[in-house]
Formats: sequence, structure tokens, C-alpha cells
Amino acid sequence: MNQSKTQSKLVAVAGPLKGSSFPLTAYPFVIGRSEGCGISIEDSALSRRHCQLTAGPDGPLLEDLVSHNSTFLNGERVTDPRVLQAGDEIKAGKSVFIVTPLDESPSLREMPEGNTAELRLTDSVYWSVGSNVPAGDRGTRDLKALVRLGSMIHAFVTGECTREALATRLLDLLMEIFPADRGAVLIYGNGADREPTSSAAHPDKWTGFSRTVLHSVITKQTGLRIGPASVTDSLAGDSVTSVIAAPVVARGEVAAVLYLSGSDLRRFLDDQHLEMLVAAGGLASVAWENVQYVEWLEREHERLNAELGLQHDMIGDSPRMAELKRLVAKAAPSTSTVLIMGESGTGKELLARAVHRNSPRMNKPFVAINCAALTESLLESELFGYEKGAFTGAAGQKKGKLESAEGGTVFLDEIGELAMSMQAKLLRVLQEREFDRVGGTRPIKLDIRLVAATNRDLEQEVKAGRFRQDLFYRLNVVVLRTAPLRERTEDILPLAQHFARKYAAACARKITGFAPEARAYLQRYGWPGNVRELENAIERSVVLGSEDLILAEDLPEQLRESTRPPELSVTIYDEAVEQAKRQVILRAFDQANYDHETAARMLGLHPNYLHRLIRSLDMRSVLKRAAVNAQD
Repeated sequence: MNQSKTQSKLVAVAGPLKGSSFPLTAYPFVIGRSEGCGISIEDSALSRRHCQLTAGPDGPLLEDLVSHNSTFLNGERVTDPRVLQAGDEIKAGKSVFIVTPLDESPSLREMPEGNTAELRLTDSVYWSVGSNVPAGDRGTRDLKALVRLGSMIHAFVTGECTREALATRLLDLLMEIFPADRGAVLIYGNGADREPTSSAAHPDKWTGFSRTVLHSVITKQTGLRIGPASVTDSLAGDSVTSVIAAPVVARGEVAAVLYLSGSDLRRFLDDQHLEMLVAAGGLASVAWENVQYVEWLEREHERLNAELGLQHDMIGDSPRMAELKRLVAKAAPSTSTVLIMGESGTGKELLARAVHRNSPRMNKPFVAINCAALTESLLESELFGYEKGAFTGAAGQKKGKLESAEGGTVFLDEIGELAMSMQAKLLRVLQEREFDRVGGTRPIKLDIRLVAATNRDLEQEVKAGRFRQDLFYRLNVVVLRTAPLRERTEDILPLAQHFARKYAAACARKITGFAPEARAYLQRYGWPGNVRELENAIERSVVLGSEDLILAEDLPEQLRESTRPPELSVTIYDEAVEQAKRQVILRAFDQANYDHETAARMLGLHPNYLHRLIRSLDMRSVLKRAAVNAQD
């Protein structure tokens, strides 16, 4: 457009002056808030002198006047003077202007009238290999917009996402890219000639889309454009001048339809917009399939859980925990004896309760007995009960734990601690399902399920003669093994968060989570006391902490004195504290003549804790050299 031959005007298509036109008959022509500007607009987003147009040999030149919010030409920030051409779009603040020849109205002059256009994904110039993308600024802008669309869709679906959330996000992106007034992403289920199950719409709850257009897009799986001369009565009644629609195909079926309509004659939806929308549908198809697959997995997970009906308080989703939950679900409905093996603090009683809760005996008693907490005589009377006069002080009859658990489950914790005589009596219970009270003369029939637990290797105990082989075989029917926490580190943070919520509620405190340093220490620590030690550490941190976040300094000292996580930097404070500890330990060993027990007593520490402290401070070689020097 040569300004010497053809004069132009600016037509406002958005903003406070929408619908107004401004002839460019004199230059420079300034746009801004100031009253002396060629176009003066009350808009806080505009600078007083925002941008200006000047005459150039090839047409008007657009220049930004160092405005606060910048000037945009066809969506790109203006940094240097740019030559304007008919159809260019200028954005300043909230206003959008179209450059138009003075003797021409911004209508559908470039739109092929009286026809419709269909386009398959494989024919889109933005999708097909070897196709020629339209030359010029618009083709470049379109490609940039599609790249941005694809990257934003990918970023969105990498988190938790549903089809409805994807549709809403996709519509927001389309309304930013295309010159449409209204739009919708309609979601479809399975089957032909179907109705949309849900949709995202702009404006909210808009339903003015054409069923004829939707039917054509779904049945043919092609994009469709309707020009202004082809608008049907239903569309014209909604003041629509152009429509484009494209399918989102997932697994061979139309899963959604992208639908955009425009009512502004100056900013119509043309064939190039259709090319872009069809390509956008292709980009969305991959994301849509992923979301559908994730939704199917979630439904299948819920279905399997419902079939299993597993009720438990076990926290964690590590492979070891998932396998344990699967075994519990299979073993619980049976009547078989269950033996739970694992280190102390790994949640053996929790597992026993899960077996009971998911068994036919769930509405009957669950009775837990710690075999290591009672002497042999007390344990016998606790288990079997006694008759009046059975021993001094037996003033009346008393039912034992086994009898009180009738119809339910008895959990014998630390069964490896049972004396040999008690093992023989327990064997009779398992074989005959009957027992005698202490001092009793008649056997009592019993209907219980036995769940036992131990932190010992019972096979080694049998070889050592400390555990009856026949009892071991009776117990070794269904074996569940609890993994130590160091072997399922994926569960440390979920467990810590569970305990933090539990004790925060008990202490009426607000805990929002763990500081990064605290999380690093929790995951790095070996947890010799397993889940029980972790629970105690979190309870202490909640009680003694003062922030909404649990900080590293809130954690127990022995945890922080373990190997420092490599991702944590050592501060001057940390170095000073460690140096002070080394000096105190050296002084104590020197005064104790390098006797470990004496040094621990002088420091007021348990000898085992002092061992860990020396190891974490890497002081073994230092103490060894100091002891040798002291002898010399």
C-alpha cells in the first residue's frame, strides 16, 4: 500500500472506540491518552503518547513511543518502525485497530462468498509433510501460535487432568489465537449420531452452535468453514457471519469438536483460520488420547479396589506396599493362620488389623497380645483365663484373651518370645481348636483366627532349638513380610505427611508441609526404627516446631547428625556447631583416658548414640591418633 497513491484509515474493532473509524489524512498521527493525540482514549493501559504513525515511501510507518505496555502489530511487539499494509492489526492498550483503505469498508472482501470449505487433517498445510506454509507475516504468526498451543497443551496434561479441564484450557487458548467472538469445545462419548456429554463454552453457557455443522464434522471427520453468504437461518439469527469447526479424533472416533464463530465483518474466519483449527485439532488429539487413557486407568483402579474391598490404614504406594496390599486382599477372606515377619516398627500390628478388617470376622473382636511383655505365668492366665482358686488371689473365674476373642481374630505379637511350654499349649489350640483354663478340668471349644508376628527368623530359631518345629509349620501357612522403611523410601514422605496431619490435628496446629531441607533429611536417613521411629520424629517436630512448615531444625538431633544430604549446602553456622561438637568430644575422651563408656557418661550420652555421633562427624581416625599420642 503506497501512501502517496492510496490513503488509509484506522477502524477500531475492539476497545472503548469499537466501531469508529479514523482517516489518516495528516502525519504524524499519535494514539494515546493525551487530548492532543489523533486518537485520544481514556484507557489506563495507554501511555499519554503511546504510539504514532508517520508517512513513509512504502506506506504509513508504525512506531512505539517508548510506551509502558508496548504496541503490537499483528500480535508482535513493535520495537522498530514497521510499514503498515491493508488488513494489519494494531493493538494499543485495550484497543485494536485494523488498517483499511479510506474508500473501502473492512468487510468480507477477501472471503470467498457463497460457498463452504471442508478440510481433512492430512490436507492441512500446517500438518502435512511437504506442504507450503502461507508466506508472509501471517504464516509465521500462525506457526508460532500452533507451536505455543502444542507446548501449552503438553504442559497442561502432564499434571492431573480430565477431559473437561482439557476442553476448558483448549478453548481459552483458541479464543486467544483466533478472531472469534464465541467458541466451544464439545465433548462426545461413544457411538454414532450422539449428543455432546459436556462442553466448555465462551461466553459461559453459550449454546448457539449449529447442529448441522457438528453433524458434518463428526460424520466426515473433517474441518468445516461456512462463509457469510452460506450462513443458515439459525446462524444468521445469532448474528453469525462466519463459522469454522474441526474434530479432535482419539482412537479413530471424534472425541470432541472445536467450534468457533465470528460476528464481526471486519475480522472474519477464513480458510487459513480453518487450516490452523484443523491442525490444532490434530495437536489436541494426542493429548486427548492420553487423558482418556488416564481416566480409564483411574476407573479400572477404582473398580479393582471395589472388587477387592480392601480396607486398611497402610500408607504408601511403593511396589513393596502395593504387593503387600495385594497379598492381604487375597489372604484376608480365608480362615488360614497368618504369620507376619519383619523388623520392629514396620507396622506388623497394622497389617494384622487389615487382615481382620477385610475378613468375614470383621464384626467380631480383634484381640492383640504382646508375648514379650508378660512373664510365662501371667501370659498363660492372660491367654487361657483361670478358674476360681486356681492360684493364690484367684478369687473368681476369669475368661482369657482367647475366649474373649470368640469368633474373631487373636493377634500374638512377638510370638518368637514364647517359652517352650507355652508353645506346646498354643500348638494344641491350633490343632484341636480347644484349650483349658488354668485350674480348669474340661476343655473349651474355640473359634478364632490366629495372626502371629515376629521380628525373629523363626527358621533359625527352630535350628537353634528355641522354637518348636511343629508350631512353626502350623504358623507358616500364609506369610506376609513387612519391608523396612529403608527399602521403600518412596513411602517416607507420604508417611511423614500423614503423621504431620495426625499430630497437627491433635495439637490444634496448622502444618502446611515440610521445608525442602527437612524433606532431604527425612529421605536420606536410614530409619533403623522404621515407621515407629518416623512417627515419633514427626510428632516431636509438630510439638516443638513454631512455623507452619516443619523445618530441618525441628527434626531430632540424631537424624540431623546422620550423613548430611549432598543437596544441602553447609552454612557457617553448621560448620561452627560441628567444630564445637568435635572439640567437646575430644576433650571428653582425653579426660576419660580414651575409654568410650566413660566418655559417653561424662557427656551425658548413650554409648550407642556417641558411636553414631563419632561416625557422622568422621572422628574415628582423629580419636585413634589422639589415643596413640596420649600413650606416647
